[in-house]
Amino acid sequence: MEAKKFAIVRIRGKNKIFRKIEDTMKMLRLYDKNNCIIVDCSDSMLGMIYKIKDYITWGEASEETIRILLEKRGKIFGGKPLTEDYLKSKTKLNYIQFAKEIFEAKKSLKDIPGLKTYFRLKPPTGGFERKGIKLPYSMGGTVGYRREKINDLIKKMI
Repeated sequence: MEAKKFAIVRIRGKNKIFRKIEDTMKMLRLYDKNNCIIVDCSDSMLGMIYKIKDYITWGEASEETIRILLEKRGKIFGGKPLTEDYLKSKTKLNYIQFAKEIFEAKKSLKDIPGLKTYFRLKPPTGGFERKGIKLPYSMGGTVGYRREKINDLIKKMI
């Protein structure tokens, strides 16, 4: 079985959240609305995802989406953008090669010193295509499991 990578995007804000859910969001580095992370599919990660499922949307990330996130939204400490020169100096790989290594679970975002392990995104262009921010995606809402359609949402948010 191949290792899947999940892209998780926080949809709802900070108002009126239970303490346990807020703590789980902090553990996952989903500090603000429209933040995105890339994680491995594991039992403990799925448990955390199901705990906060009413505040996020998630699905299987593609290699291309990981590359675009690194290229356009990757930041190093100090708020500076991640450049290909910085990436090559730390890992000897370019964006495409590093995204492939992450997708195949050979490397992680933590392998680049100084890289922020979450991505700040804009609200989606044209808005969320569905009605109801609290309804699950399967019932016509926004939050919940999207499968491969998470890649389309992330591209709208970059």
